[in-house]
Amino acid sequence: MGTLDHPYHFDARGRSASTGDADHIRDLIEQVLFTSPGERVMRPDFGAGLLALVFQPNSAVLAGTTQFLVKSGLQRHLSHLIAVDEVAVENIDAVLQIHVRYVVLAEGRLQQDTFTLPGVAP
Repeated sequence: MGTLDHPYHFDARGRSASTGDADHIRDLIEQVLFTSPGERVMRPDFGAGLLALVFQPNSAVLAGTTQFLVKSGLQRHLSHLIAVDEVAVENIDAVLQIHVRYVVLAEGRLQQDTFTLPGVAP
Protein backbone atom coordinates (compact mmCIF):
# COMPACT_ATOMS: atom_id res chain seq x y z
CA MET A 1 0.00 0.00 0.00
CA GLY A 2 1.29 3.44 -0.91
CA THR A 3 0.32 6.96 0.00
CA LEU A 4 -2.32 9.19 -1.56
CA ASP A 5 -1.40 10.29 -5.06
CA HIS A 6 -1.11 13.97 -5.91
CA PRO A 7 -3.10 15.59 -7.34
CA TYR A 8 -5.93 13.79 -5.59
CA HIS A 9 -8.01 11.58 -7.88
CA PHE A 10 -9.88 8.29 -7.94
CA ASP A 11 -8.48 5.03 -9.29
CA ALA A 12 -10.29 2.56 -11.57
CA ARG A 13 -12.06 1.00 -8.56
CA GLY A 14 -13.48 4.37 -7.49
CA ARG A 15 -11.20 4.64 -4.48
CA SER A 16 -8.65 7.30 -3.61
CA ALA A 17 -5.65 6.68 -5.85
CA SER A 18 -2.42 5.74 -4.14
CA THR A 19 1.18 5.78 -5.28
CA GLY A 20 4.54 4.28 -4.37
CA ASP A 21 7.31 5.92 -2.37
CA ALA A 22 9.35 7.16 -5.35
CA ASP A 23 6.37 8.86 -6.99
CA HIS A 24 5.25 10.24 -3.63
CA ILE A 25 8.60 11.99 -3.14
CA ARG A 26 8.38 13.41 -6.68
CA ASP A 27 4.87 14.68 -5.83
CA LEU A 28 6.21 16.34 -2.67
CA ILE A 29 8.98 18.06 -4.65
CA GLU A 30 6.43 19.33 -7.15
CA GLN A 31 4.28 20.68 -4.31
CA VAL A 32 7.22 22.57 -2.82
CA LEU A 33 8.22 24.06 -6.18
CA PHE A 34 4.80 25.23 -7.31
CA THR A 35 3.29 26.34 -3.99
CA SER A 36 3.59 30.04 -3.20
CA PRO A 37 4.58 31.08 0.32
CA GLY A 38 1.43 32.10 2.15
CA GLU A 39 -0.77 29.72 0.16
CA ARG A 40 -0.90 26.97 2.79
CA VAL A 41 -2.94 27.44 5.93
CA MET A 42 -0.84 27.07 9.10
CA ARG A 43 2.36 26.85 7.00
CA PRO A 44 2.87 30.38 5.66
CA ASP A 45 6.53 29.78 4.75
CA PHE A 46 5.89 26.57 2.77
CA GLY A 47 6.81 26.58 -0.92
CA ALA A 48 9.42 27.90 -3.32
CA GLY A 49 7.01 30.20 -5.15
CA LEU A 50 8.10 29.42 -8.71
CA LEU A 51 4.71 30.32 -10.17
CA ALA A 52 5.45 33.97 -9.32
CA LEU A 53 8.19 33.83 -11.96
CA VAL A 54 5.82 33.05 -14.83
CA PHE A 55 5.65 36.65 -16.04
CA GLN A 56 9.36 37.41 -15.67
CA PRO A 57 11.52 37.68 -18.81
CA ASN A 58 13.17 34.37 -19.64
CA SER A 59 16.91 34.88 -19.19
CA ALA A 60 20.05 33.51 -17.58
CA VAL A 61 19.31 35.67 -14.53
CA LEU A 62 15.86 34.07 -14.17
CA ALA A 63 17.41 30.61 -14.51
CA GLY A 64 19.88 31.43 -11.73
CA THR A 65 17.15 32.79 -9.48
CA THR A 66 15.05 29.70 -10.13
CA GLN A 67 17.97 27.43 -9.30
CA PHE A 68 18.46 29.21 -5.95
CA LEU A 69 14.73 29.10 -5.07
CA VAL A 70 14.47 25.40 -5.93
CA LYS A 71 17.52 24.30 -3.98
CA SER A 72 16.74 26.39 -0.89
CA GLY A 73 13.04 25.43 -0.91
CA LEU A 74 13.79 21.72 -1.15
CA GLN A 75 16.45 21.86 1.54
CA ARG A 76 14.15 23.80 3.87
CA HIS A 77 11.03 21.64 3.44
CA LEU A 78 12.20 18.16 2.42
CA SER A 79 15.64 17.74 4.02
CA HIS A 80 14.22 14.97 6.22
CA LEU A 81 13.43 12.91 3.07
CA ILE A 82 15.98 13.90 0.43
CA ALA A 83 19.46 15.36 0.02
CA VAL A 84 19.59 17.66 -3.00
CA ASP A 85 22.62 16.80 -5.12
CA GLU A 86 22.18 19.17 -8.05
CA VAL A 87 19.66 21.60 -9.50
CA ALA A 88 20.02 22.62 -13.15
CA VAL A 89 17.71 25.09 -14.89
CA GLU A 90 17.43 25.45 -18.66
CA ASN A 91 15.56 28.28 -20.34
CA ILE A 92 14.11 26.86 -23.56
CA ASP A 93 11.86 29.20 -25.54
CA ALA A 94 8.94 30.10 -23.26
CA VAL A 95 9.55 27.48 -20.56
CA LEU A 96 12.02 26.81 -17.79
CA GLN A 97 12.99 23.17 -17.36
CA ILE A 98 14.13 22.34 -13.85
CA HIS A 99 16.24 19.21 -13.39
CA VAL A 100 16.60 18.05 -9.79
CA ARG A 101 18.99 15.28 -8.81
CA TYR A 102 18.64 14.07 -5.24
CA VAL A 103 19.28 11.15 -2.92
CA VAL A 104 16.31 9.50 -1.21
CA LEU A 105 17.63 9.26 2.34
CA ALA A 106 15.62 6.20 3.39
CA GLU A 107 17.06 4.13 0.54
CA GLY A 108 20.29 5.90 -0.39
CA ARG A 109 19.08 5.85 -4.00
CA LEU A 110 19.99 8.62 -6.46
CA GLN A 111 16.97 9.95 -8.34
CA GLN A 112 16.50 12.61 -11.02
CA ASP A 113 13.27 14.35 -12.03
CA THR A 114 12.42 17.15 -14.42
CA PHE A 115 9.78 19.81 -13.79
CA THR A 116 8.56 22.43 -16.23
CA LEU A 117 7.60 26.01 -15.43
CA PRO A 118 5.43 27.00 -18.38
CA GLY A 119 4.58 30.42 -19.69
CA VAL A 120 7.76 32.31 -18.83
CA ALA A 121 7.70 35.45 -20.96
CA PRO A 122 10.31 35.39 -23.77
